[in-house]
Amino acid sequence: MGVVGIIANPAASKDIRRLVAQGRVIPDWEKVNTLRRVMLGLQSVGVQRVVAMPDSSHLCQRARDDAQLSVDFSLLEMSAHYTEGDSVRAAQLMGDLGVACLVTLGGDGTNRAVAKGCASIPLVAISTGTNNVFPDMVEGTLAGITAGLVARKRLDLEQISTISKILEIHVDGEFQDLALVDVALSRERFVASRAIWDLSTLYEVFLTRAEPSSIGLSSVGGQLHPVSLADQGGLHYTLGDGAGQNASMVQAPIAPGVVSEIPIARWETMQIGVAVPVERRHCMVAVDGERAFNLTAQQQLELVLQRSGPRVVDVEAAMKAAADLGVLRK
Repeated sequence: MGVVGIIANPAASKDIRRLVAQGRVIPDWEKVNTLRRVMLGLQSVGVQRVVAMPDSSHLCQRARDDAQLSVDFSLLEMSAHYTEGDSVRAAQLMGDLGVACLVTLGGDGTNRAVAKGCASIPLVAISTGTNNVFPDMVEGTLAGITAGLVARKRLDLEQISTISKILEIHVDGEFQDLALVDVALSRERFVASRAIWDLSTLYEVFLTRAEPSSIGLSSVGGQLHPVSLADQGGLHYTLGDGAGQNASMVQAPIAPGVVSEIPIARWETMQIGVAVPVERRHCMVAVDGERAFNLTAQQQLELVLQRSGPRVVDVEAAMKAAADLGVLRK
């Protein structure tokens, strides 16, 4: 009757930006409360089985420990290493199990890992990270009801969801990685704390979405040329002083509580399926806000925008559709 999966990241919202900016910290007990509300929402619309990724804080097990809950709950049979690879592997296993809808708790990085594992499962993404563009701030009960209605095929998925865009990262003609929101090139040579928080180290940014109401790299792009999840293109901008037609100074919230003026040398839109080669140079490639790998001046980097990411369910649209169709009326 429609299995729902849950992937919750206990490390979300605990990176360096809570120290160098005003990034929020969502404690484990609040994540547990959110997950409990998700399960109660699922149960209310008739979902009978939930599978979850094991995690270091036992978030889902703690959430399930409630007398009100009667759903059949189980953990995936997988070894947990408590790294990003767990989310990748969990998504793969859920795809193999035929999970009908997946609920995630985390940020852009968590959902990127899920997309790498399996992009075919409809996704209800709850934001519990720091600088989030991909997941939404959504109440757990509503997320659970929505995921349950999707899993039980009570709503028209085409009307309430959008297939997300990704940036494919190619090095010397070979696929290397993907990003759900942004790829940034940094002058730094070391991974260090991973999270990108100092834009002065960056010189080039590629975006699937440029949202004026977001925080971080996407917000800078949003002041240049807004691009939404549904829009077909993407955005590419170069930081630094410039004298070209598109040169400008942008004021944007680059981190929680941090609003800065960012010099933009130039910008241009990106088209679906068109490879964009990058000038060869030593650099660090950051993916969805975190440093990922180094490139040498001998390697050729190319970025390709594609619409082949996870299908993202719009909770507000889903609840409105449920009301219009009367699926929650008895």
